[in-house]
Amino acid sequence: MIEITLSIDVEGNVPYYVQLYRYFQQEIKSKHIPAGTRLPAIRRLSEHLHISRNTVEAAYMQLIAEGYVESRPRSGLYVVELEEEFSLAKDKVKRSSIRKMVTEPKKTIPQTTETRCDFKNGTIDLRYFPLTVWNRLSYQTMQDVERYHLSYYGDPQGELGLRNQLAKYLRQSRGVQCSAEQIIVGAGSQHLLMLLCRLLGSEEQSIAVEEPGYNGAKSVFAQLNFNMLPIHLDEDGINLELLKQSEAKLVFVTPSHQFPLGMILPIQKRLKLLQWAIETEGLIIEDDYDSEFRYHGRPIPSLQGLDTNGRVIYLGTFSKSLLSAIRISYMVLPEHLLKKFDLIKASLEPTASIIHTYTLERFMLEGWWEKHLRRMKKIYQKKHVFLLSVITKYLGDSVKVIGQDSGLHIVLEVLNGFSESELINRAAKKGVKIYSVSQYSITPNELSAPRILLGFGKLTDNELEEGISLLQEAWQ
Repeated sequence: MIEITLSIDVEGNVPYYVQLYRYFQQEIKSKHIPAGTRLPAIRRLSEHLHISRNTVEAAYMQLIAEGYVESRPRSGLYVVELEEEFSLAKDKVKRSSIRKMVTEPKKTIPQTTETRCDFKNGTIDLRYFPLTVWNRLSYQTMQDVERYHLSYYGDPQGELGLRNQLAKYLRQSRGVQCSAEQIIVGAGSQHLLMLLCRLLGSEEQSIAVEEPGYNGAKSVFAQLNFNMLPIHLDEDGINLELLKQSEAKLVFVTPSHQFPLGMILPIQKRLKLLQWAIETEGLIIEDDYDSEFRYHGRPIPSLQGLDTNGRVIYLGTFSKSLLSAIRISYMVLPEHLLKKFDLIKASLEPTASIIHTYTLERFMLEGWWEKHLRRMKKIYQKKHVFLLSVITKYLGDSVKVIGQDSGLHIVLEVLNGFSESELINRAAKKGVKIYSVSQYSITPNELSAPRILLGFGKLTDNELEEGISLLQEAWQ
């Protein structure tokens, strides 16, 4: 392990993770820790400094976010090569421009091209959010200081009132069988996954992941040195034979709307997946990220609701159905993992805003949540139908639509002979931003035709029609 000479100030007001982050930041910038150096594993460093793993994880996440280190799958965290100006220059303009160059993704659209339509995934239509109601409830929360205890940080598990509302809602809408005591509320699904990985233990742990699959989860697993095993998909979801052959005892799935391809895991296959977990004594992480929006047929029960053996960890979020900015997600733990959580709970701090938490509790208690959800289901279903109609109108047989039964995005398999990069660049020249499906794969893409992801949540009908008509021009 590299020499760590940091002395934690236990009497000061600076959080431990900030002290650790600042130490590595200065050592990397001064090149006392040179580029290419592997940082100590989380467990080893926490033992060396006598601090919690959670503290080390938080410091490492900040270093990754700011571009000082990078995660290499199955290997660990490594210091990146910094530009000379970044590490030495005092000029603020140079420093900010270098940081921008390091952190901003490369653009495929020429700077001279105006963006006319952006099919970015994960966006929602803010025009219909009941802002007046939310502001009123938030104001009432702020005024009722004694009732809501706004002078303290909050419960690391999330406030009981919101957890009670969540337990009731999940039972009614998704068939999730849980009590409020099994629910943990946090600031985003990635944070909850990091906490879950801590409970599971990440040392030499293998986890099966859908191929292609959600990058947000895979980045967490990579940062925590999990051995990821990509499992390719059938037309109806994860290939169970390949899962069995992988010998993994942990799998991450999105069964209600596979990300990114959009298929829904049928009930027969859900039962077989649960049987796999029983036979292998394995665990299933079920990410139910946008199950509220299903446009055809009856909702399929969650895996957790079908599970009678404590084999499913259930994840959900308000990012797609309410507001991304409030950063509230939730996780339902089976009893045996809840006992592990109780052992470390005292060392944790809450991550979700207590004001937003109480506001959301009132939003659900007074019936506004269900009313908002019913409205958004209708709005997104109309957009979904309209998008499919303009795809048929302008693109016809040159594309095949995949995953069109639910969610806020669809996938186009493009059959005109162009490569994925050609499709994206041609669209960019027309001012249309589209996104590849291959970016969500670990293994090389061996598809006969490229696939493009189109998110439609925030777009109006006029924008959808303009965007698809421009793709027709671009891909002729």
